[in-house]
Amino acid sequence: MLEDGRGEQLVAESRYGARPAEIAPLPDDLHPAVLEALRRTGVDALYSHQGSTLEAVRRGHTIVTTGTASGKSLAFNLPVLDTLARDGRARALYLYPTKALAQDQARGLHALKAPFLRPAIYDGDTPREERRAIRNRSNLILTNPDMLHVGVLPNHKGWGDVLANLACVVVDEAHVYRGVFGSHVGNVLRRLRRLANAYGTEPRFILTSATIANPVELAERLTGLDVELVDRDGAPHAERQVAMWNPPLTDEALGLRVSPLSEAATLLARLVAEGVRTICFLRSRRGVELIQRFTRLRLEDAGHGDLAERIAPYRAGYTPAQRRDIERRLVEGELLAVVATDALELGIDIGELDAAICVTFPGTVASLRQMWGRAGRRGTGLALYVAGDDALDQFFCRHPEEFLDRAVESAILDHESEEIHLPHLAAAAYELPLGAPGDAGALGPRWQAYAERLVQRGGLRERGGRYLPRGDGYPAGAISLRSAGLDSFAVVDARAGEVIGTVEAARAHATVHPGAVYLHGGVSYEVDELELDTRRAVVRPFSGDWYTQPKKETDTYIEEIRDSRTVMGVQLFFGAVAVSEEVVAFQRKRISDHEVLDLLPVDLPEQYFRTQALWYVFPDGPIDSDFPLDKLQGSLHAAEHAQIAVLPLIAMCDRWDIGGLSTAAHHQTGRPTIFIYDGHPGGVGITRTGFQAFETLVGDASRLIGECPCRSGCPSCVQSPKCGNLNEPLSKRGALELMGRMAAA
Repeated sequence: MLEDGRGEQLVAESRYGARPAEIAPLPDDLHPAVLEALRRTGVDALYSHQGSTLEAVRRGHTIVTTGTASGKSLAFNLPVLDTLARDGRARALYLYPTKALAQDQARGLHALKAPFLRPAIYDGDTPREERRAIRNRSNLILTNPDMLHVGVLPNHKGWGDVLANLACVVVDEAHVYRGVFGSHVGNVLRRLRRLANAYGTEPRFILTSATIANPVELAERLTGLDVELVDRDGAPHAERQVAMWNPPLTDEALGLRVSPLSEAATLLARLVAEGVRTICFLRSRRGVELIQRFTRLRLEDAGHGDLAERIAPYRAGYTPAQRRDIERRLVEGELLAVVATDALELGIDIGELDAAICVTFPGTVASLRQMWGRAGRRGTGLALYVAGDDALDQFFCRHPEEFLDRAVESAILDHESEEIHLPHLAAAAYELPLGAPGDAGALGPRWQAYAERLVQRGGLRERGGRYLPRGDGYPAGAISLRSAGLDSFAVVDARAGEVIGTVEAARAHATVHPGAVYLHGGVSYEVDELELDTRRAVVRPFSGDWYTQPKKETDTYIEEIRDSRTVMGVQLFFGAVAVSEEVVAFQRKRISDHEVLDLLPVDLPEQYFRTQALWYVFPDGPIDSDFPLDKLQGSLHAAEHAQIAVLPLIAMCDRWDIGGLSTAAHHQTGRPTIFIYDGHPGGVGITRTGFQAFETLVGDASRLIGECPCRSGCPSCVQSPKCGNLNEPLSKRGALELMGRMAAA
């Protein structure tokens, strides 16, 4: 298959050789019941890192970072099982970022059939009539940070026996806990430590992670503890062939290429037709549905209608029963291929796969390698990257060596981000009044200053040095750890009133506004109504040949300057800003060629959030005379897009985590100004990283635009798929001139 693309599509390829295992014997000092359970399931030796993890956990808190399918589960299970076998009252808590991971781990634990082990899942799908029995009886409870946050910690009196005997806490797939989600989870884990201490325990924390640049820093930021690293991977690895695939150009002057979704569907259909078991990853939910649909059509057109039924999409928004069914069909071989969001990037056992396709850059090299690691676990695997026309994708295609050999990134999180930390302090005060002797150790040395700020805002009240909650209800219920958490809209099929999925509140205005085309389960729907008061979108089946893209109006208000410097001829700032966004219209575009069919208005209220931002202001001078207003606005806008596109090269994020605004005269600065802001309330340090490496940011953006062969700007340089102004106006030449002057200043 790769041979067919050597003329144009196959940009680069590489092979990574097989590696033998480093074996260690089962430790003689493991409890006999654990040894018996391991041997009963065919485990008679360990990989070296599994033995090293057991030793490290016996010394203290630990993080294990090894490759995909390297046996990290057994690495953390060994010390936990040994503890539970030796102490009949001991309890353990396993935290997973997804319910599917917990389900997968529970199957493995039950297979041990160890008489001392009583595992159970406790999450939102657990029947209420079973929950008390799990709290009272189970000695190993599998859950997720969301349930820990709203179901366990605020109700800790019902969990007293668990907390009083909590010996181990496992945090699996810790690299997922970065950005906003990680900053929230860092607060949740500190609240857990605080309550465990109050009940007289100091549990051992064991974290696992995919390969990242800063595993110890990540673990310590998440837990607030000193952590030991185990990173020597002793597992065997099969040979892997890696290839970069760039869809062919359809219009060289405009820089237009064949859609990566269409190209991926063609590749996936060929692999399926050849019987190659494949997983195809894409971050976009809409894209997942489209690739699955296009692949089915290609197989049916080629006379493989039977194979078309053996492909399924997998993404968030499906019901638990739908997800479990897809996982089962994949493990049992009923499915030949699955098209998935990063929900299946993580360590779920989905059987033996031969190939993994990643469509467009997933945001981080760490995620890409996780995805690629799903293929070829037991034989030579194919790892394929299909580039999009996005600026960063094309940058990597022009510099494949920077892509294939690129080091993994550092995970960024900030548990003390004010928008995130203060609500968690209020939640902690509800659980146990603040002011106990150990609070500084659990919550950090600055907890009291933040608590006093909450008193000033009316969130807490202070009595004799203790800080207590104010008002009714429990604060944790108002905190969503991630966009897919509590605050969401139901998507309802108008024909039967059935809920077919959910959409996060932060995405609802842009994805299920009236008139939007919404994809679910390979079926298209058109949105009739978005009911803001009842938080639901009413949809009907749709058979048109177009898709929709929202148009947004954005504004920023500078609230606080935290740092500033003069650099590259501009005044650069970092601080807090308030962002307002309003979806005012949407485009309808034809699926086949992306031609704009029409622009229709939408009447929705503004949404506001406070976040961190960098911004820079151009001084009085030549820019005023050399750049007419229309050229200036297009130049600023194009430079903003390019800088947002390359910021992920510096910070562990992608462009969907970042927003921007450029204006020829901002109402506060009075001058041409470019804003780049964290795209989530509160911010987590993404743009602080950009502020600190501003010269690199501008240099990379200028290089990105300058190397693109298009004439006047295209999706590979200055156009953005998330632009709220629908990429108008843009000036490629003006942006190059603007940043060239900055570099020369």
